[in-house]
Amino acid sequence: MIELPAFLNDAHEVLTPQGFTCTNTWYHGTSSALIESIQSQGLKRSGDQALREAAKKTMATIGDRLSEHPEPVFLTPSKALAYYWALQTVQNRKLRFHGDEAPVVLAVTLTDDINAAVKPDVGAASLLLLQEGEQYLAYLVGLYQEQGLTPPEIDLMKAQRMDYLNRLGMAYIDQDIPANCIQPLT
Repeated sequence: MIELPAFLNDAHEVLTPQGFTCTNTWYHGTSSALIESIQSQGLKRSGDQALREAAKKTMATIGDRLSEHPEPVFLTPSKALAYYWALQTVQNRKLRFHGDEAPVVLAVTLTDDINAAVKPDVGAASLLLLQEGEQYLAYLVGLYQEQGLTPPEIDLMKAQRMDYLNRLGMAYIDQDIPANCIQPLT
């Protein structure tokens, strides 16, 4: 069970019977090891360069190449959901680097023109079929239930595009986000 810090529990503010409310402020979960780079360079597509390099080296040892397809920057309308993804980032990095890292949630406040580029993360359907995604769905159900709301029952392969954003809280932007739009939450 995930123990959500109280200052990140915003479900009572952003979760409604119709799902998550969205504004120009989004949230991104990451590791404390990446904060200095993010604060100087912003959020970059395919962000965690050290993790990508480690994956490329692993693939090279088995005679394969990791194709370079830039991933978007993943966002969510909720601090509580970003915290879940921050924990996942820390866990993934610890498997490779064995460092002392902590989860960090970033507030990402976008201008109207940049905000218009945020899209529902329909590609998350494949992730949600994995154990990591199943755990996310269980966490999400808990947030809905804590608010006395009926959790979404979504057939991931037939869901409406906006359900990924509104009901599951999953979004992305396919561009870098400038550092001046980002504020770590403490």
